[in-house]
Amino acid sequence: MHRHLFQLLAGTILVLAGCTAYTARKTEPLAPPLDTSDPQIAHGERVFFQNCHQCHPHGEAGLGPAIVNKPLPEFLMKFQVRHGLGTMPSFGQEKIPPQDLDALMAYIKAVRGNPPDRAAQKAGKK
Repeated sequence: MHRHLFQLLAGTILVLAGCTAYTARKTEPLAPPLDTSDPQIAHGERVFFQNCHQCHPHGEAGLGPAIVNKPLPEFLMKFQVRHGLGTMPSFGQEKIPPQDLDALMAYIKAVRGNPPDRAAQKAGKK
């Protein structure tokens, strides 16, 4: 029994250690606040924080890879959300209805189009 407990503990440590390898931010400094005055983008933000943020914090690398710097076309992002890939689970229509998925895509595109302020980045290096 102790051997199985040790193996479980060792496996958990390895998984946790592997997760930290993907925590580095891909965009420094942080981007300016996103304009969520568009109801579709605001709705997509809610969908993102309910379903995606746990593994892709703010779209950056976390447990899952960064999604804000991957220029996948929308149809491939939707396919990946619906069918999963690797360790990413699938999110069927019962979990993320079609209108929510469309809003999520609008939000991800808005985040990708909101790059860090380069002037602030240069000022931070001085």
